[in-house]
Order: sequence, then C-alpha cells, then structure tokens
Amino acid sequence: MPELTSDVVVVGAGLIGLATAWRLAADGMQVTVCDPTPGTQTSTVAAGMLAPVTEVEYGEDDLLALNLASVAAWPGFAAELQEIAGMPAGLHETGTLAVAYDVDDAAALRRLADHQRRLGLEVEELSGRESRKREPMLAQGVSGGVWVPGDHSVDNRQAVAALLRAVELSGVTLIRERVVRVITSGTTAVGVQLENGESVHAGVVIGAAGPWSGQLDGVPQELRPPVRPVKGEVLRLRVPEAYRPALNHTVRATARGFSVYLVPRPGGELVVGATSTELGYDTRVLAGGVFALLRDARTVLPITDELEFVEAIAGLRPATPDNAPVLGPSGLDGLLWATGHYRNGVLLTPVTAQIIAETVRTGVLPELGKPFLAARFTTQ
Repeated sequence: MPELTSDVVVVGAGLIGLATAWRLAADGMQVTVCDPTPGTQTSTVAAGMLAPVTEVEYGEDDLLALNLASVAAWPGFAAELQEIAGMPAGLHETGTLAVAYDVDDAAALRRLADHQRRLGLEVEELSGRESRKREPMLAQGVSGGVWVPGDHSVDNRQAVAALLRAVELSGVTLIRERVVRVITSGTTAVGVQLENGESVHAGVVIGAAGPWSGQLDGVPQELRPPVRPVKGEVLRLRVPEAYRPALNHTVRATARGFSVYLVPRPGGELVVGATSTELGYDTRVLAGGVFALLRDARTVLPITDELEFVEAIAGLRPATPDNAPVLGPSGLDGLLWATGHYRNGVLLTPVTAQIIAETVRTGVLPELGKPFLAARFTTQ
C-alpha cells in the first residue's frame, strides 16, 4: 500500500483547515491537507459575517472573548493572505446595522443592546428614521436599529480561493481524497488512511472536517467531538446598476419575530440568509426555506423584489451542544481538533489557525483556547 509522510496532516480543506495548514507551513513544517472537494462545502455557502457583537448570546462570555480576538485579527490576516496569494482576501470593513421591523422586534433589539453595553461592547441605538438615514432603501416600517461599527463581513468565496492559492505557494501538499480512518499506534494518532487505500503518516493529525469531524473512524467513540450538522439555506441576488448600492452595510433584521441578514458585496451581489434546520446531512434547497428568506428580506428591503435571483444553496454548520468550537487536544495523543465552529467559522478562521499552530509548535494550548477543549463534554 502506498505510504506518504508529513509533519502534520490536516483532515478537511475548508477555511479552518486551509488557514491552519497555511500557518503551520509558515512555521516551516511539512503539511498535507486531505479533502475530496477542497473549499466547496460549508465554507463556500456561508454569508461571511464577522459578527461577534450582533450575534452575542447570554452566558457565552468565553466564546465572545474568542470571537472578539478573531475579529481583531482579521485585518492583519487578510492583508498577509492577500500579499502572499496575490488576490483579494475578501475582507469588507463596513460595520453592521441591526434593525427591527415592528414594536415587538424593537423591544427585543433594545434588550439585546442593553446586554451588549453591559458587556462593554460598542453599540449605538438608532430610531427608525436614523436607521433609514444610514440605509435609505430600508422599508418605512423599520422602527429602530442598533449600529455596530466593529462587526464586518468577508467574501468567503474570495477567502477560500486566496487560501487555496496561499497553501499551494507555501508548499502544502493537497490530496483530493476522503480520510476514512485515523491511524493509531496504541494511544497515539500517527496518520490517516485515505479512501483510495493510501495512507499519510504524520506526527500530528488535525481534525478540521466540520460537521463530519465526529465520524472519523479510528478515534475512540468517547473521544469524538459531539458535532452535528445544522442546515442553512442561503440566497444570492444581484443588484442592477441603477439600484446600487442597495445596502452600504451588512443588515441584520428581525421582521415580525423572524430573523434575516443581508450582506452586500462590492460588485452588486447581495447575500440573504439563513435558515436553520436539523435534517442530518441533507443539503437540498427546499421551497419553504427560499420563500421564508425572500419574505423576510422584502419586508425590510422592499427593493428585493427587483433583484435578480442568482443562486440558492444549502450548507451544513458544524454545531456542538454549547454552540462553541472544539479546539486543541482530543484525548488521543497526536490528534488535535479544530472543528465545531457552528455559525462562526468564517469569523474564527484567523484565531483558530493561530491557536492550533501555536499548540503544534509548543505542545501547549494557548489560554484563549482552553475553554474549548473537547473534554468539557465528558467532564460535565
């Protein structure tokens, strides 16, 4: 059976896996990444919001700290990636406007703004008129808003393309095959077996397979991360020249209790998302999901009716029981996790790559990553 060797083998070539491989290669390591379809799963579907503030939830202080560290790291990460790859990394620092459509929506938004301020986050409450001044094409029914200058967005497809180029230029070996098993020797991971029968032996294995991470054979069942797929449907619309820009900033809206976000891209694309359903590994786009997204989008942005429908696509978010990622040592020597990022995969790309690269380099998980060990699910 053919056998390859590497310092590190990364299972999964989404944003997280590619960024981690790039960082490790920059540290002088020989890195191999295994994925049958690099960059084409969850990472290509996402809307690319960098939203540590507007997505903050009660009781998630450790996750907030991780998210804030990563949004702060994105400008430097993007600049370095763009320089290395010679192509755009997709970062758009435009801020985010959260808006509410009716009175009940506005009350919920005010409660969230109060919580954000108590956490020391930068937010500014706006009236409906002030919100429409920032975004003139919003519906007249918009009753209030919250301006969040530090939440931005990334064109995730540009970021994936740049990372694929960066890993190539950094000497990373990309094998377009599915990993079927982690190879172990006693209690130590020593490589992976591929679907074609080949194997890659390595001193470190990194599991970055998103919603498929918990399915890696060879890892004892009790050490597999409790990652499950949560389906999200996303629409891509095109704004005619005459109506550009339909939006100047990312808009996160609550309309009659339903949430929708609208992410503008330079060049006239508008990304609308996202549904959230637990249907296993089903990635079919369903009519009900498309209807709900268009219904809510046109409620807050009436011009939606005049936009060209370009694409409807579904992806699988890798969710965990506490909605936080799984990072670092797995309990099996030689195997590290970089998975379970749920709704924050794009946001957490730079900090995850940094944490995992430092762990490989030093043998010690940085403090920022310690709340996210897989062991938290077995010691509760």
